[in-house]
Amino acid sequence: MDQPLNDQHGMSLEELQALDQKHHLHPFTAASALRQAPPFLIDNADGCYVMGQGIRLLDMMAGLGCVNIGYGREELSTTAQKAMQTLSYYHSFSAVSNPTAAALAGRIAALAPDGMNKVFFANSGSEANETILKVIAFYWRQLGKPEKRIIITRDYAYHGSTIATTALNGNAAMQEPFGIESGPDILRAAAPFWYRDGGDLTPEEHGLAAAKSIEEKILEAGADNVAAVFVEPVQATMGAIIPPDVYFPEVERICRKYNVLLVADEVVTGLGRTGHWFAQETFGFKADIMTLAKGLSSGYCPISAAVLHDDIATVIEDGETVFQHGFTTSAHPVMAAVALRNLDVIAEERLVERIHDDIGPYFSQKLQELSASPIVGEVRTCGLIAGIELVQDKATRTQYPIELALCEHVSQAALVRGVIVRPTGNALVLCPPFIASRAEIDLTVDVLQQALEDVHSALVAG
Repeated sequence: MDQPLNDQHGMSLEELQALDQKHHLHPFTAASALRQAPPFLIDNADGCYVMGQGIRLLDMMAGLGCVNIGYGREELSTTAQKAMQTLSYYHSFSAVSNPTAAALAGRIAALAPDGMNKVFFANSGSEANETILKVIAFYWRQLGKPEKRIIITRDYAYHGSTIATTALNGNAAMQEPFGIESGPDILRAAAPFWYRDGGDLTPEEHGLAAAKSIEEKILEAGADNVAAVFVEPVQATMGAIIPPDVYFPEVERICRKYNVLLVADEVVTGLGRTGHWFAQETFGFKADIMTLAKGLSSGYCPISAAVLHDDIATVIEDGETVFQHGFTTSAHPVMAAVALRNLDVIAEERLVERIHDDIGPYFSQKLQELSASPIVGEVRTCGLIAGIELVQDKATRTQYPIELALCEHVSQAALVRGVIVRPTGNALVLCPPFIASRAEIDLTVDVLQQALEDVHSALVAG
């Protein structure tokens, strides 16, 4: 193939791939993969589909769980163009703002759970979570309690890829290559991952036990030393771990009892994915702070937000102390304009209600058909997020050795049939766009059934 790709100065596919191989350091990619084969270039997208190198793929991951309103929305591109022509950039330091940032802050506050009225803008979920780490330290120091520094996170956690947020993660593979350790100021409690860790307990019993492990960590460290508990309502990156209903109300009760802040990392779940605007509504709890990112602009531009409850913001803003934190592009006027229009689309098309009442229940019902596969142990769903757990023995819930890369084989078998899903260890994750149709869900299930059969047959054949 020697056709120009997206008219990049007339360069061919091969020329672009060669430039990428030579000069592009890819995130979360083994260098060996790019030595073995050139990168696959995605050059176009529309609706729920991405296109590259003449191949059309149904993207049931919405990019990385972010392109919630689908690809190619003209409303967002025209909004960006107009915003860029009007005010291409200005900073938000030293009491300066811009109209779109002001409007977006107000919109987020109007949508957010009661009392969450103060918004700080950043550029990614990692930056939003790192911002919150600094907010928490600032808050307790303002209250004269600098000893409250310990953060409790959980097994299987993912909160970002900066140095500080990587230390919060429950994934050693992300930490070890850089020599990053959690250190004495980060403790890790159990996650409510019943299928892998629940043993003979019921999901509800295991959920309460996982919540109790947070309390045990608080008592171990001393409540006067614990600043906050960080949680993802659904632990998407490590397999779409969905807690039982009893879990989060108990976690909130524990945090209130010991005067510990509760942080909801809603980077994936926020702004509709669980069938409510925020997963706090889905799971029945209220956080002191939450972070938003992916769905804020549906991935059309880099923007994130840290949202503070009034009780936190009042302390942060008390007195004359300068909040010594920010980014060059915090509250970028173009990014804020695009995010505002994205939220308009979600509201105007009633996409959250659609997930709650229609496509979410259908997604859950249809995916359950995959449970018939001999290697599928559990299908977990919440709104439009799903985890498909692959196992060697359903009766004992025994996993296949991770080195078999079973989920990678299934995802590749699905990819060659035209559907993108994400392998994460021994689980497959799906986070489709909010606009996904029943027909597209049907196609996905059909393809996954075939892919699972292919891999199972290969396992049987040895």
